[in-house]
Amino acid sequence: MAQFFTIHPGNPNPRLIHQAAAVLRGGGVVVYPTDSCYALGCHLDDKDAVSRIRQIRQLDEQHHLTLMCRDLSEISRYAKVDNAKFRLLKSNTPGSYTFILEATKEVPKRLQHPKRSTIGIRIPDHPVALALLEELGEPMSSSTLILPDQAGPLNDVELIRELLEKKVDLVIDGGAIGADFTTVIDLTGDVPVLLRRGKGNVAPFGIES
Repeated sequence: MAQFFTIHPGNPNPRLIHQAAAVLRGGGVVVYPTDSCYALGCHLDDKDAVSRIRQIRQLDEQHHLTLMCRDLSEISRYAKVDNAKFRLLKSNTPGSYTFILEATKEVPKRLQHPKRSTIGIRIPDHPVALALLEELGEPMSSSTLILPDQAGPLNDVELIRELLEKKVDLVIDGGAIGADFTTVIDLTGDVPVLLRRGKGNVAPFGIES
């Protein structure tokens, strides 16, 4: 049975954040709030936990799991970022974007796209998610909490608890948030390419709204 923490969305309790990070370090899968919707997260390089997330969402190996990062320095460690890309990222993070970038050797192969050696990278704009990442001191492997029979992300915490209490190790109730997808932008080429329109504004990337 999953543990259940209620954490204030604007002022996260450090003791509960510490306990949540311990669950992740111990191989657990955690439901946590972001600025767009609730998400599933696990320790960066935990093969079994990553497999559990894929099973919950019924994802194949072609689907990117996102590296949820706390700041730009972490992005630069795990993704290849030139000066132009860095300026774009600096101007638009944290926020409701997932950026597709070329992965560095720091990224485990199982988290990369199997054919393109790319990775999805994100810096969430939510105090609970950022506090958890800060406590961990490294990125999380993460995926939007959308179940195979659902049209969009789940945001009802009681329903999440009911559906997943035997499949995850911790559900963090971070209060009412949206049920939006992030905007996904491919930055591997010379110009940004919109892959999915979501909550994040596309105008700063020279993409027509």
